[in-house]
Amino acid sequence: MFGIHDIGLFIISGLLLNIIPGQDVAFIVSRSAALGWKSGFLAVFGISAGCLVHVSCASLGLSAILATSATAFTLVKLIGAAYLFWLGFSMLRSSPDDIKKHVAQPNNAAWKVFSLGFLNNALNPKVALFFLAFLPQFVDPFSHTKPLAFLVLGIIFTVNGILVNFCWAWSAVSVASLFKKQGRYTRLSKRFAGALFIALGIRLAMDDAVNPNF
Repeated sequence: MFGIHDIGLFIISGLLLNIIPGQDVAFIVSRSAALGWKSGFLAVFGISAGCLVHVSCASLGLSAILATSATAFTLVKLIGAAYLFWLGFSMLRSSPDDIKKHVAQPNNAAWKVFSLGFLNNALNPKVALFFLAFLPQFVDPFSHTKPLAFLVLGIIFTVNGILVNFCWAWSAVSVASLFKKQGRYTRLSKRFAGALFIALGIRLAMDDAVNPNF
C-alpha cells in the first residue's frame, strides 16, 4: 500500500529506536519527575507534535534542504542548541517557589510544557535528517505515492514513539514517588536535567552526524 514494504520490520525498528534515550526522553523524564504524570504526558504530546513537523517536511521534500545545504543545517542546529542552553539554564536557575507556581497554575503550566516539548523536537535538525535517511528504506523507489508513503510511515513512527514515551513518563513518576522528600528531590532533579540539557546543547552544536538517538 502506497509503495510501502516491510512494514513489520519498520514497526519493530521504530520501537527499538524510540526506546533509545536521547534529548526527547530527557525532557519527558525531567518534566514527569518534577511535575507529575500529566506534565509528562503533555511533554510526550508536545514532542510528538514536533515530530510531525519533521514528518511533514520529509513528505514534502523540505528535509532535503537540510541534507544538501550546510548553511541551513548549521543555522537550524545552532538555533536548536541555543534553545537547549536556554532550557538548561532555566532549570538550573529555578527555585522551589518557581516550582510551586508552576504547579499552582495548571493551565499555563500545561501550555508551557507542551510548547517546550514541541520546540525540543522541532528545533532538532538531526530528527529531520533521520527521517530523510530512514523512511526511504521502506518505500518503493518507483512508487508514484512516495510523499504519502513518507507521511504514513512517519505517523506510524510517531505513534510508536508516543507509546514508548508514555512508558518513560510513567517510569519517571514511579521512581520519583519513591522519594519521600519531594521538595528536595524536585530541586535535585531539575538541577540534573538542566545540566543534561546544557550538555545536549553542546553536543548538538558540535555534532554534524545524523544520529537516530534524538
